[in-house]
Amino acid sequence: MARRITRRSFLGALGAVSAAAAGASSAFREAAWAGRVRSPFRVSIISDEISADFGRACEVASREFGMQWIELRTLWDKNLIHLDSKEVSEAQRIVRKYGLQVSDIASPLFKVDFKGAPRSRFSEQDDFHADFTFDQQDEVLERALELARIFQADRVRCFDFWRLDDPVPYRTAINQKLLEAAVKAGKRGMTLMLENDVGLNTATGAEAAQVMKAIKSPHLMLNWDPGNATASREKAYPDGYHLLPKERIGHCHCKDIVKKGGEFESAPMGDGIVDWRGQFAALKRDGYGFAVSLETEWTGGGTPEESSRQSWAGMKKLLQEAKAG
Repeated sequence: MARRITRRSFLGALGAVSAAAAGASSAFREAAWAGRVRSPFRVSIISDEISADFGRACEVASREFGMQWIELRTLWDKNLIHLDSKEVSEAQRIVRKYGLQVSDIASPLFKVDFKGAPRSRFSEQDDFHADFTFDQQDEVLERALELARIFQADRVRCFDFWRLDDPVPYRTAINQKLLEAAVKAGKRGMTLMLENDVGLNTATGAEAAQVMKAIKSPHLMLNWDPGNATASREKAYPDGYHLLPKERIGHCHCKDIVKKGGEFESAPMGDGIVDWRGQFAALKRDGYGFAVSLETEWTGGGTPEESSRQSWAGMKKLLQEAKAG
């Protein structure tokens, strides 16, 4: 059953946290650890890919991996949209302790069935402890924007509803929902980032290019995920990437993919079929300066931490070979 959320209770509970965050920007930069990654990109990782323990995740990302950025999705096995004010305050403390900055809020916005359309065959998927309905999406957006402000991030990830066998009759209405959300984000100084994903209506670079063409808002950008595009049977780089409006790429998720038989599975960065060396070099060439965020997904290391450790080693090597790290 979806949990009831209200704008008043959420914003009220975070009042004290918001006030405490006002002077936090300098604190984000206080800690400096040896071996920091140097890159034209904001090198990041989704924290729960390392550990459900947010403190441990930040410790590994900062002190071992040398990252300066962290992406927030679930913390302590809880979707960040469900965090209470005490948990948000504790997360802020941990981020400051490890000298990190938040690259974005990886919200589950619009990862639901589109109202009035047929139920999607993908809609039963577990989505990182997110149990929100279509009618709650305005509240999800409000929470995500408020969390972005508190964590001093300027971008929020979204999707465009569970994939339909025939999205054409609903595409205009879906685009309108995205535009309305982007306008709300823009009024708060934020950017909404649409992620391409296998189970959503935008899965490939080709589909993402069409959506960006249809929605002209400067407050809607793309969270480009070459791994997801590859799993959707597109050659993400160079084919899918070359179709994209480069100035509207606002975030990049990094995972690798292998094909076994007719199926696709996750792999450590550098061990799959995505041309990440070429992709990183192209992003650098095209002036991209936002996050490249590791979304490990591969579980072959035995634990999430070890799997991420091995995948990060591959990603770091690829960045270096692309002269971007």
